Amino acid sequence: MAKRLFIGSLPYSTTDSQLSELFAQAGTVESAQVITDRRSGRSKGFAFVEMASDEEAQKAVEMLNGHELDGRKIVVNEARPMTERPPRSFGGGGGGGYRDGGFRRRDEY
Repeated sequence: MAKRLFIGSLPYSTTDSQLSELFAQAGTVESAQVITDRRSGRSKGFAFVEMASDEEAQKAVEMLNGHELDGRKIVVNEARPMTERPPRSFGGGGGGGYRDGGFRRRDEY
């Protein structure tokens, strides 16, 4: 089992330090990071926790998967390695869905 864990279904109010405290019940927490939106800074409702050993990571999964945190049952499992994703396409390569940048001249009505 990997030392890095994925934690899902987190309450949006959860902080890195709260997560670290919770997972310290299972062993030594090397890092705990709640993932946030770049623009708003708000939590996306999931996080990654890195435990000191494989045994402690396994213990954390067994202890905390399904644990209720602020009224939500969290999901704890082994984090999968990041894979290469294809570039995003936003359809058609055009502006905002309208011809000529989305605006019409008066004589086009």
